[in-house]
Amino acid sequence: MKIFKRIEFAANLAIIVVAILLGVVLVRNYVFRSPAQTQNPALAGIETGTKISLSGVDWNASKQTLIMALSTKCHFCSESAPFYQRLAQERARNLNLRIIAVFPQTSQESWEYLKGLAVHVDDVRQSELASLGVSGTPTLILLNNQGVVEDSWRGKLNDDREGDVLRRLQ
Repeated sequence: MKIFKRIEFAANLAIIVVAILLGVVLVRNYVFRSPAQTQNPALAGIETGTKISLSGVDWNASKQTLIMALSTKCHFCSESAPFYQRLAQERARNLNLRIIAVFPQTSQESWEYLKGLAVHVDDVRQSELASLGVSGTPTLILLNNQGVVEDSWRGKLNDDREGDVLRRLQ
């Protein structure tokens, strides 16, 4: 009988320890967030004010540059093609905007992918997405003429967030 009481005591103690650890993790993740995460969780590590470096790109060539960080292997990128087509239409009306697609795949493969989606951009670059601070695709990054991040969005966007992107394009 004593052995069952010891087992019960050990099980209860283990449950209490796990509950405390879970509580610490939840408090740390939901109470002690950085202001950027609290205000805009879509930033996903790309903070407003960050300077982006992309080889061969002259940020002064336009007032705003929208970087579309994509991958030919990303189904969310393919599913977002109708919105990217709308972005290209916005680009045609806005001479102060330039759209650059950045892929980890070769430029030729990337151009073919965009052509298959009927998405038109000004330029395609091959780069490791992590070098831009991108941790997942699709990610859109809006930069000013100094290459400084003004805003960013990650993932397949819902209608409200698509509207937010379009409003931010001057």
